[in-house]
Amino acid sequence: MRVALTFAIAGLGVGLFHVLGLPLPWLLGPIFACLISALLGVRMGAIKLVNEGMRTVLGVAVGATFTPVLLMSMLGMWPTLLLIPVMTIVIGLIGVPYFRRLWGFDFATSYYSAMPGGLQDMLVFGEEAGGNPRSLSLIHATRVMVIVVALPFILQGLWDADLSNPPGVPAATLGPDQLGLMILAALIGWRGAKAIGMFGASILGPLIVAAALALAGLLQHRPPAEAIWAAQFFIGMGVGVKYTGITMVEIRRDLAAGLGFCGILIVLTVIFVEGIYAAGLAPGMETLLAFAPGGQAELTVLALIVGADVAFVIAHHVLRIFVVILGAPLFARLFT
Repeated sequence: MRVALTFAIAGLGVGLFHVLGLPLPWLLGPIFACLISALLGVRMGAIKLVNEGMRTVLGVAVGATFTPVLLMSMLGMWPTLLLIPVMTIVIGLIGVPYFRRLWGFDFATSYYSAMPGGLQDMLVFGEEAGGNPRSLSLIHATRVMVIVVALPFILQGLWDADLSNPPGVPAATLGPDQLGLMILAALIGWRGAKAIGMFGASILGPLIVAAALALAGLLQHRPPAEAIWAAQFFIGMGVGVKYTGITMVEIRRDLAAGLGFCGILIVLTVIFVEGIYAAGLAPGMETLLAFAPGGQAELTVLALIVGADVAFVIAHHVLRIFVVILGAPLFARLFT
């Protein structure tokens, strides 16, 4: 019953965004509708396996864009890739004291709230370290939501990005062989990556398999528009549902702390993006999408829709997540 209600709420959000002509209705509509419903006390639920499975669409979409020429161009990304660990360290040095001294969280909760990694990974590490999993969940969900909601308006305002572009061609125009290869890449990549414990398995596994098929000349198209819209819907719904059961105490503390930290992240992102763009290291729009500390899946969606260099964007997010996942437990031990 909860799942059916959640679907109805998310669908209503999509419809409302369409009627009002707001950007990214399939992504932002479910986020806002589910968030408002959660704040009103509505109990919602989601199907975790389906939510995770929908992320495979994004992995295939990115992997399908890989060509030998694109791979060669990635060698020139090293100057900006080197700045990802620098930005991550700066975020930690500012974020940990912010959560600990200003909001009174314990060290484990402060540390893993500040780390801009994947929500699931930070929850696992944070809980194992003795942090508060509910606070961690709300703070990271707020980070993802604010970044994802703000970026479309920034992209439109600064670069006049067309967010109404269909993210792919209609499914009816693709041959069954191409659709079959996409499904194969999604399932084999996802389950294989999960079996070996790869971080971000639902995106990175399908990405690797799809890239191999694309480089071999077998996969020649991205997933159809309908599949990417469905992925947006489930990802948006998943972000909004994270707020289910939120209390006034959590709103006053966790949500407020998360919103304040988002302000810090936005300022830091602007500084790094401006510096990189001024130095001529990368285009402004791609740099913003690559360095914005939002969710990997959500920013991949934005990159696909606005026609940005998805390889550039995904390479930086994969490195950020890699640095956080490997470095967070190590640095946390050094400071405790």
